[in-house]
Amino acid sequence: MKFVTILAFLLALAVPALAQSVEIEAGEMEILETEQKAIFRGAVVAKRAGDVIKANQMTVTYVDVKQKDGSTKTDVDKMVCVGNISITTDSQVITGERATFFVRNNELIVSGNVKVTQGKTVLRGAELSVNLKTKRTTMKGGRVKGVFIPK
Repeated sequence: MKFVTILAFLLALAVPALAQSVEIEAGEMEILETEQKAIFRGAVVAKRAGDVIKANQMTVTYVDVKQKDGSTKTDVDKMVCVGNISITTDSQVITGERATFFVRNNELIVSGNVKVTQGKTVLRGAELSVNLKTKRTTMKGGRVKGVFIPK
């Protein structure tokens, strides 16, 4: 399964400087400047080029990163989505109760009745962990179940 698409989408959500724009809808948004957080609540829908993340709440945490020229730039450090998570790309759907994307480490963890669907292939488990750097995907926690149907 290709999880690179999902991670690229999440990275694009977190790093607006990338070429494609991101649209986020929510019932409300709160900025906590001193905590360097933006919180989106209430039927959150984030879209980029046909990819969609849905959640009850999405919290984006920022950090200040010192640049070579001495200036400071704000980067996204982490995105946490909670409640009725759905990550949809052109080829996959991942659902769960919580998704945490560690942007600067290129890691995604989805937990809580995780289900990954690609075509007719379905994987289920307690926790999905994806590392974009190493291209390693792990489903763990209790019994992992998969139904693999070739195209």
